[in-house]
Amino acid sequence: MTDLVLEPATRQLELLHSRKLSVVELAEAHIQQIERLNPSLNAFADFDADRVRTQAIRLDEQTAPRGVLHGLPVTVKSSIATAGYRCEIGSLLHQGEMPSEDAVVVARLRAAGALILGTTNCPEFLMAYETANLLHGRTRNPWDLERSPGGSSGGESAAIAAGLSSAGLGSDSGGSVRVPAHFTGICSLKPTPGRIPGRGHLPPCVGPFQILGAIGPMARTIADVALLFRALSGQDPHDPASPPVALRNPDLNELRANTIGFFEDDGLVPVTPETRAAVRDAAEALGQAGFRVETFRPRTLEPLRKLWWTFFVQCGEMFYEPGIRGREDQLSPVFQEFLDIAHSVAPLTAAELLDAWAQLDLLRAQALAEMSSYPVLLCPVASIPAFRHNEREWTIEGRAVKYLDAVRHTQWFNALAAPGAVVPVAGSPEGLPIGVQIVARPFEDEVALGVAAVVDEAFGYRAPPMALSGQPVSN
Repeated sequence: MTDLVLEPATRQLELLHSRKLSVVELAEAHIQQIERLNPSLNAFADFDADRVRTQAIRLDEQTAPRGVLHGLPVTVKSSIATAGYRCEIGSLLHQGEMPSEDAVVVARLRAAGALILGTTNCPEFLMAYETANLLHGRTRNPWDLERSPGGSSGGESAAIAAGLSSAGLGSDSGGSVRVPAHFTGICSLKPTPGRIPGRGHLPPCVGPFQILGAIGPMARTIADVALLFRALSGQDPHDPASPPVALRNPDLNELRANTIGFFEDDGLVPVTPETRAAVRDAAEALGQAGFRVETFRPRTLEPLRKLWWTFFVQCGEMFYEPGIRGREDQLSPVFQEFLDIAHSVAPLTAAELLDAWAQLDLLRAQALAEMSSYPVLLCPVASIPAFRHNEREWTIEGRAVKYLDAVRHTQWFNALAAPGAVVPVAGSPEGLPIGVQIVARPFEDEVALGVAAVVDEAFGYRAPPMALSGQPVSN
């Protein structure tokens, strides 16, 4: 039963729908994997085995028509409101908080029949690329416990990679579902904001974060990510950022009509040789699948990154400042590090903020014009594979690369509000996963998923050794 939890979610659902497996049996397999590995990984913020068993019995006994996710064990990042579960955003300032209502996307999960295992750990207030806080401690990467599973959806990525969860929900304003997927060897999608409703995210995706942020599915295969996207997307009539965009299902010929532009770096910050090779290998696989693939690097990348920094770092600090004032002694080192970065520059003036907002619209228009010839982009997710806990600088090609620069590759596309999927492709010399990023134009999420599926079929998920039955586990 241990290896069952490493099967794709689509396969687990097939077994459930054919009644070859009960929800109780599948839930019990996940409980065993959680109890075996979570003491080492620390992926959960809230997990109760008896609560899972009670849900599973209820789902097995259900006589009403079953939803498309009936019985599938899933997890939810603890920044997405899940009624009755701790959703504390990794902060002592929110210790013990349990929402009384589900976020829209969680309500849709339940309506589709998913079994919620629990909520997963995240860095305090989501403002880091690793997952650690004073409330629940540090989450570890199942490929190497001395390394980070990424952030801010690091609890999700660790749980899914190691088979503690079949799939789940993270959120992404600067790479927070894509970097963790890359670090742990799974798949994810940062959708176009609003395609999966964001109402109920903690904190709310408002102001510039309405453009930067999105709730996104994470799983071990792109087919599983696409399944969640189809089940959970659709307009939320009470969310002004949620568009009435119908689901599409482009076939392979339609997908091949999109010329793919690929680039190995942005010309400013180097990436590891294995990262370059992963991008080239993915490009070659797409070429062999009949796609037109050409080298192309958008000129708007660095201006987009600078505007992302303005909104994510400077505006992010402005949003949080009233709530943390006078309580600084309760903040985690990871969040204090974010504040130090924000305070390294002068506060934004009203004129500077207004100008940045206007520049973002102009720059997005310029980027979309560039993508008219290359509607799909293929590029790295980060300069490096998973880093060691608290590591903040690396030497690549003889040059020093600092923390935020190493993960700039995701930030561009938050500023653009574009959908980006991540697929594992290769490995580092240390045996760590390396993913690639497939990006499409806003509202063309299905195109990103369709192209990513081709790459996933050529490469795809490998289980970390500790996740396999019979393998030793250390704490």
